Order: sequence, then C-alpha cells, then structure tokens
Amino acid sequence: MSVNTITVKNWGIAESKDIVLYQLQNKNGISIAITNYGASIQAINVPDKDGNVADITLGYDDVEGYVNDPYYTGAIVGRFANRIAGGLVTLDGEQHQLTVKPGGFHHHGGAVGFNKKVWQAKHFAQKDKTGVTLEYISPDGEEGFPGELATTVTYTLNNKNQLVVDFKAKTTKTTLVNLTQHAYFNLSGVAGSSILDHELMMPLQSYLPVNQMQVPNGTVTPVDGTPFDFRKATAIGERIGHDNEQLVLSAGYDHSWVIKETDSAQVLMAGSVKDPKSGRVLNVYTTEPAVHLYTGNFIEDNSPGKNGASYMHRSGFCLETQHYPDAPNRAHFPSTVLKPGEIFTSQTIFEFIIAAS
Repeated sequence: MSVNTITVKNWGIAESKDIVLYQLQNKNGISIAITNYGASIQAINVPDKDGNVADITLGYDDVEGYVNDPYYTGAIVGRFANRIAGGLVTLDGEQHQLTVKPGGFHHHGGAVGFNKKVWQAKHFAQKDKTGVTLEYISPDGEEGFPGELATTVTYTLNNKNQLVVDFKAKTTKTTLVNLTQHAYFNLSGVAGSSILDHELMMPLQSYLPVNQMQVPNGTVTPVDGTPFDFRKATAIGERIGHDNEQLVLSAGYDHSWVIKETDSAQVLMAGSVKDPKSGRVLNVYTTEPAVHLYTGNFIEDNSPGKNGASYMHRSGFCLETQHYPDAPNRAHFPSTVLKPGEIFTSQTIFEFIIAAS
C-alpha cells in the first residue's frame, strides 16, 4: 500500500440512528477501524516482524456487540473516566449528585456514559494522514453533571504509524471532565490469548494506591521495591499474582501511575509494551497527567469477540491516559474542573513499531 486511504460503510442502526464504520489505512499497511457508536476503535491491524497482519485489539463484528458490551471495549469514556468516591461533588458552591454504582462511587461516566452514545462524525483525508472527527453534545444534567458539554475526539492515522487521539471539550456551566480512550490491546494478534507475557515498560516513579472502593486513597507512592515498578521492561504477568495488598484488592493491575503532578501541554511517554513473539511494540505518549493500567482482570472467560473468537480472562490490556481518579475529592490532584469559556484539550499518541525479523 503506497497511499493513504479511507473507506466508509454503513454498519447498522442504534438508538434509531445510522451507525457508520470508517477504515483508515496508511502507506505502511496499518489500518484502523472507527465507529461512531461510542466513538469506538473497532480494529487496529498491524504487521508483525514477518509481515503478517493481524488485529491487535479486542472488539466486536457488529454494532450489536458494542450496544451489549459490558467492558467499555475500544470506546471513549466520559464525562468522567474512572471513579469518584461517593459521587457527590461541589462546583461553584453547589452540590451535584452524580450517578453511582451500588458500591457508592461514580464510574466511567455513569449508567449510560459516552461509550453508549451515537456520535456525529466527519472523516478527512490529507496527503500523509487520514482521520475521523466525532462529536457528542451531552445535555445539562446528564448523569448528574452540570452544563451542556460539547466534546470532540479526532482520530488521525499518519505515516509514522501513529494513531493520534485529540480531545476537545467546552461547557456552558462549571463541570467536570476526564476523558479517555479505552482500547484493549493484545499485541500477539491471537484473539483470546493471554497478555501476561507482554513486556511492559513505564518510565514512571510513582503510582496511586487504592482503597476498598478501588478509589485512590490520596497518597502518591513511589514504585521502588513494589510490583508496580515497570521502569525496566518486565512481563505483565511476572508479579501480577504476588501477595501484594494492592494487587489482591484489585485482582491484578487496575491502578493509575503518575506521569506528571500538574497539568501541561507537554507530551510525555506513558509506557511501552512489546509482544516478544510477534515483535510488535506499542508506545503510548500523552499530555495527560496519569495513565491507568488495566489487565483485563474482570473479562469473563469465553466472552464473545470478533470473527468467532472467545476472549478470556486477561486477554487484553488497557493503557488509559487520563487525569487522576477521584480528583474532585482530592485538592492536591490535578484539577478536572472545566469552566465556561475554557477549552479542555488532551492528546494521546499510540505509536506502533514493527520489529524486523
């Protein structure tokens, strides 16, 4: 493939609206499929060290799979990714009760988050890149959040083998915003296989321990001497079964690591993952202050997937770039407050490296 292409096809109906699938392809043979249901990544096809192309993400063959999906697979999560303890927040002196789960915490946008919305989409093609811009306007009061929030996410595939994800959001009232892309990766390209042999490197000095609610307890803890130290490339599964209080509490890795302690537009590395068998490498860079590693601890065995595959426990991992969980309750965490007249922006880059055989 010597040129960049984009193809568009009708993919069904949801919420009485047309669902569309956009396939982006670059000149190096990488292709990425995006749907306007949940602004989700449906597939990422990448060659291995021998040139064999395979899909390295979990997902579904049709829109019904995403409508019924319980795992936020490939979707945009919002208005607020991750957890807020109690769900009661104070903004401009007014209290707002967000939708909470039975455990007493707000989670991933509420009962019907951005992952279950139909987004408006426009695609574009330029000389060295193709992409899709999707928009969702969340009404004032949705899931308890004040203000009408207009959110756009732009996916751009370039010839550097990068998928660039750009967020923008603006509000009519002071509100909270914490957005993330929730793709599950398995770099082997073998659907349903374990990701525990994937080698993870995160050049990060500290992480956020959680309490029984799996909400950060407010401390920022050095990774040194803990199973959370990935400053040197280590197999994800090497220490995941250790008798560590935090690992037991979360049934594996389901924690945020600190990239930076204040907001800035600086793009820094969140992590790098290599599948030693296929040679595929994923590098993740972001402007966000944290990255949340989730190792598919709650994927049920034999969950239905693409092309007749069955996904298994820990057959996908997520590197969710975001702000710190529970930030509204922790004044020392980078703020997730967005005011009228301000524009929230965020960028994450997923870079795919194809190792030579």
